[in-house]
Amino acid sequence: MIVVKVGGSLYDHPGLGPGLRAYLAELATEPVLLVPGGGDFGDAVRRLDAVHRLGEEAAHRLALRSLAAPAAFLEHLVGNQAAVLDADDFCRRDDTLPHSWAVTTDSIAARAAVVHRAARLVLLKSIDIPPGTPWREAAECGWVDQHFPHVVAGRSILIEPVNFRRRLG
Repeated sequence: MIVVKVGGSLYDHPGLGPGLRAYLAELATEPVLLVPGGGDFGDAVRRLDAVHRLGEEAAHRLALRSLAAPAAFLEHLVGNQAAVLDADDFCRRDDTLPHSWAVTTDSIAARAAVVHRAARLVLLKSIDIPPGTPWREAAECGWVDQHFPHVVAGRSILIEPVNFRRRLG
């Protein structure tokens, strides 16, 4: 299995649907599990938390629920080319990640890769992560979330960050 996290920063690109379908066709040799990024949906929960001081537990649960919309969006874009993770359900069944803003869908995707024994984790983003960058440094730069290095530490998963926005043109 290959776990592919689709960054929410890509949702506004008009070529995302065809580009993602073409990319998934290239991966057709193995089953793919897509993990939707939060994008504007997660940002809306962050703003609500800032205004209403929801607390980390409530904000965490609300952020997970907000991922239903981008999951449905990705399902619409890719049809039956890949399964799409229900992050809320997944995190309820596998409650190992901290309930804080240190965890985003980067860590959820990494945890899904661990749980599903994926050989490969692809992070489709709108930025370049220089090859060989230690994950702790990538987290300090804001390229992945703060908890991501802890999830992947000591794991034998091939992690491939891809600047998908560049690929989409």
